[in-house]
Parts: sequence; C-alpha cells; structure tokens
Amino acid sequence: MIFPEVKIFVNEPFVDERGELYTVFNKQDFDFDLDFNHDKVSTSKKNVLRGLHGDTKSWKLITCLKGEIYLVIVDYRKESKNYLKWDSIKLSSSNKISILVPPMFANGHLVLSEYAVFFYKWSYTGLYPDVNDQFSINWKDTRVKIDWPIDYPILSDRDKNSKFIDE
Repeated sequence: MIFPEVKIFVNEPFVDERGELYTVFNKQDFDFDLDFNHDKVSTSKKNVLRGLHGDTKSWKLITCLKGEIYLVIVDYRKESKNYLKWDSIKLSSSNKISILVPPMFANGHLVLSEYAVFFYKWSYTGLYPDVNDQFSINWKDTRVKIDWPIDYPILSDRDKNSKFIDE
C-alpha cells in the first residue's frame, strides 16, 4: 500500500474439521485509539462496483467475509503529496485481510466473485456521516485514472452520476 496512513491487518484463523474461526477486531490488540461505534454489511453480486466514497471524519476497518473484492483507495487530502493517487488490494474470505482507511480517503470496491459480503466497522465522532456528508469520486475519473479490472460494472444511480473532480 502506498499510503502509510492506511493499515493492513492479516487475520489468522483457527481451522479444524468444523471450519474456521478468526477475529476481525479486538480492542486490546488494536494499536489505534479509535472508538468503533457503527458496523455495516454490504452484499453484492459479481461486477457490482460500489463507490468511490469518503468523508472528513470516519475511519473504516474493512473486511471481505465472503467472496473476493478489488478494493480501491484514493487519497482525497488536497494538501497531501499523494492527492488523487490511488492504490488497490484484493480482499477475500480466503486471505482474511482487513484494511483500516482513515478520513479523507475515498474507498470503492468491485466484486470479483459470484457473490461477496463486505463488512466494515466505522469510528467517528458526532452523527453518522450519511450520504449528504460524504464526498464521491466518479469511478472512471480522468484525473485519478484507476485501472479497474472491468469496463462495464453494475453501478447505483449515485455512482453513475458522481461528478468528475474537475467539475
């Protein structure tokens, strides 16, 4: 990951004949002073692209519980030397990677498997940063130039109509 502010965690499973057990978050093992106060789950089918969205105050701990996703993160901090740079990582139920995304970074994901379950823990102060408090970046913005592994994803109206950064 090119952004030092974004942290990657590999969750080690306990495996036996019954299946697997692993911990996504345990406060005593977590080196960040964050108060996670909201969990969300998104389920999607293959070729669904959700995002790119972010806000000014929330941290998100993202994990793919089922299937595989292509997660993209964009630095949206105008004062940063990495402004509008992006990086990607595959998250899956097989690799059990979690990623911590700080405020002012947009994230979006494309489902690579037939079906995926995207889980994220949110930490923020005050009220939940709902759609009206978020920023969006168009998935094919010409300034960001993300190399998505698909040309025609399935998009929500919000994501189809997200503005380009120059607009």
